[in-house]
Amino acid sequence: MAMPEIRKTKEDPNEAPQEQDLTHDAVFGEITDEGPNYRNVGFLGTVILMMKTQIGLGVLSIPTALDILGLVPGIICICVIAAVTTWSGYIIGIFKLNHREVYGIDDAGGLIFGPLGRWTLSLVFCLYWIFVSGSGILGISISLNAVSSHGACTAIFVAISAILGFTLSSVRTLGKITWLAWIGLPSILVSIIVVTVAVGLQDRPPTAPPTDTVWVSDYKVVGHPSFTEAITAVSALVFAFSGTPGFFAIVSEMRNPRQYTWAVIACQTGVTTVYAIIGSLIYYYCGSNVASPALGSAGGTVKKVCYGLALPGLMVTTTIVTHIPAKYIFIHLLRGSRHLTRNTVVHWSVWLGCTFGVTVVAYIIASAIPIFNSLVSLIGAFLGTLLCFQPMGCMWLYDHWTHKNYPSERWYFMVCWSIFVIVVGTFLMVGGTYGSVVGIIDSYNASGGSSAFSCADNSNSS
Repeated sequence: MAMPEIRKTKEDPNEAPQEQDLTHDAVFGEITDEGPNYRNVGFLGTVILMMKTQIGLGVLSIPTALDILGLVPGIICICVIAAVTTWSGYIIGIFKLNHREVYGIDDAGGLIFGPLGRWTLSLVFCLYWIFVSGSGILGISISLNAVSSHGACTAIFVAISAILGFTLSSVRTLGKITWLAWIGLPSILVSIIVVTVAVGLQDRPPTAPPTDTVWVSDYKVVGHPSFTEAITAVSALVFAFSGTPGFFAIVSEMRNPRQYTWAVIACQTGVTTVYAIIGSLIYYYCGSNVASPALGSAGGTVKKVCYGLALPGLMVTTTIVTHIPAKYIFIHLLRGSRHLTRNTVVHWSVWLGCTFGVTVVAYIIASAIPIFNSLVSLIGAFLGTLLCFQPMGCMWLYDHWTHKNYPSERWYFMVCWSIFVIVVGTFLMVGGTYGSVVGIIDSYNASGGSSAFSCADNSNSS
């Protein structure tokens, strides 16, 4: 791996963007009134988009992961993963300021590893977000099933979810999607707060076996899972923080990218707090009877209310995670062309073709792997770690390996840290993928292989 000398930026991180920064971009080219404004996301909009990218489907699997790991090890894992992904998010912003031509993680891979790195990370990035889009479609179908008391075949709800995702994700800029995030984030937060209060007030979870005795939560302070179970649970926690690679697209559309670092800190602080408190409370009150997704843990009318409140949030999540890969493909197809920033027939045809193509593949994934926990664990293990851990370690090494002066203690520490992140990410990717695949196979064996494209109610998983 070629390690060129670091290009240190002389820009003041707090300096306001210059006029030319807003009218000309190294990725989008000239920004004019004749097309969409791709550089129109402010600081608060950035924080909201980041939080909505993180807080969505992942939070609904955290109580189940805690049931496998135990309360204390689970919280420790949440904090460790949060720390690593916060650093990864920070590195994205620094790398973007040092290399303005970078739009996605594949551009970073191209700088570091050449064409092979570019194509590999490009493929992984697209697969990851399309799989996440599939989990978003699945989440909406679960919500529709819960609200309607399984009022239609699940396959129909999955198709409706895909249509909603395609329609909303076809909005062309993140700046205009920001207002959706302002609706979606409170929606999902209110729903998980309601279910947390409800499980604290109920006598027993609806999934608990009926007995004549008073039910007591069987939560575990420390779990004793097998390796497969433990690595699958950790993969689900990684998925909860794996919106990080989407930060590339968000920082690229910021009006002032120099504010990015504070946006990352605000986002990750809020996300980690929500995950730790909400996840531990729901698990504490439900124990091993916690539902997956967690919004079904209160059962009955409360379950319908929670899913009804969460539905806008799940729709916005699906909008963002479908928009990101579609925008990525769109930009790479039209980059350097006048059609990228002009309202031409080619512009609209390619854009709608990208959102439609991503949605179709995501729909197939949601229909083929309709087990929520298994799907999020597989995404977190195989694709999430490869985009949240290893590349960021390599990005720091790329920008700092050649040092003009005598290397400092901090330099040695950061080299060791970057290598540690790469090694841990690789271990989680290999082990987590194995555990997730085993879990999917077990689920299919338990259902007789009839789960794919099923009409069965998918809101009653536990």
